[in-house]
Amino acid sequence: AARGYAAAVGRAGDGSRVLVVKGAPETVLPACTGLPAGAANAAQELAGSGLRVLAVAERCLDSGEDESAVLEQPLQDLEFTGVLALSDVPRDTSTALVKGLLEAGVRPVVLTGDHPQTARAIAAELGWPEDTVVVTGDELAAADRAARARMLRDAGVVARVAPEQKLQVVEALRDAGRVVGMVGDGANDAAAIRAADIGVGISARGSAAARNAADIVLTDDDLTVLIDAVGEGRALWHSVADAIAILIGGNAGEVGFGLIGTLVSGRAPLSTRQMLMVNLFTDLFPSMAVAVTEKEGEADVAHVEEAAGVLGDPLLRQIRHRALTTCLGALTAWLIGRFTPGTARRSSTMALCGVVGTQLVQTLLDRRDSRLVQITSLGSAAVLVAVVQTPVLSRAFGCTPLGPLAWAGVAVAIALALAGQRALPRLEETVVRLLPA
Repeated sequence: AARGYAAAVGRAGDGSRVLVVKGAPETVLPACTGLPAGAANAAQELAGSGLRVLAVAERCLDSGEDESAVLEQPLQDLEFTGVLALSDVPRDTSTALVKGLLEAGVRPVVLTGDHPQTARAIAAELGWPEDTVVVTGDELAAADRAARARMLRDAGVVARVAPEQKLQVVEALRDAGRVVGMVGDGANDAAAIRAADIGVGISARGSAAARNAADIVLTDDDLTVLIDAVGEGRALWHSVADAIAILIGGNAGEVGFGLIGTLVSGRAPLSTRQMLMVNLFTDLFPSMAVAVTEKEGEADVAHVEEAAGVLGDPLLRQIRHRALTTCLGALTAWLIGRFTPGTARRSSTMALCGVVGTQLVQTLLDRRDSRLVQITSLGSAAVLVAVVQTPVLSRAFGCTPLGPLAWAGVAVAIALALAGQRALPRLEETVVRLLPA
């Protein structure tokens, strides 16, 4: 692989020794003397047709030449024999795999030892754009790590790549900010598979080294299962992200409400027992249900945002909106309780119902198509109402049964909070436009 050719010494029919060479045309042809006109162009045309091209040449050895020394010396004085054009037909599922990955927002990159023209032609046949950027192994070898990252940022094909350069390609793509999945089945793929964010080995025809280095092992040769794997993984991440937003955003909203309420009244608006009730009804069953259910349509997302760490901008925005909405719902219910006839315990109970109700409605609207989320959210709300309206249980948790006016105030507070949540994106855009650049 490092030389670009294979050579051997054999015996001709008359007993003389002959050095026979086969390899990349750009390596073998320059070492030939008396090269026929058009041989190089013919090799280029064959490679451009998507064929794998090998140049073949030979040289008779003198009686005093040492075979071992000849094999280690640079190629020279060869007699051109011809070129071999081999057709390596892609798998039947390859086109569907490339199309599916592109539609899923995943950018496939070919790593091949083929001639750049051959690699470009095969890539175009499989669905890559005609103007796909092609980088060669020689270009990578001549560049430093930062330059490799720039070269590979938008590349679709890496041709004439040596086995040891596959690791450099993976590292360069990661340096360019990409999340990299490496699929391979050979022993020389193992290092790159291990270095990738997601290493994929192929069990059906792969080496043990590739399988052992992989995070995921495919048991069949049909690689289109990777499309399903991307969809499943993406749906799982969105579910986990939504559960994280419920936990962090909800708790942040509760803390914000507690601080504001304490500043306004001089004491915490919710007691310790009431805070435990909040966590019980919002953080336990509803968030668990969200974490294990798939959000409708998430598995087929075609646009993928750039990787931004575990807490990327979309998740931070979701947490921020949920926190502000929760705080607004609780604060509004508490203020309605304070400015309508009743005791401090009544306003505290209204705040409790406001904070729990706002979070449950947000969760229910976010996963309205999930039966499990519907059951857990509505069930938690029903249990909360039962606890508040049962005198003995209500007093045990520092609450008091609420009348129709109080429940109406809680409903108004939740509705206002949800209306505010819908206005938050537009409000944020306005603030960004008004801020100086």
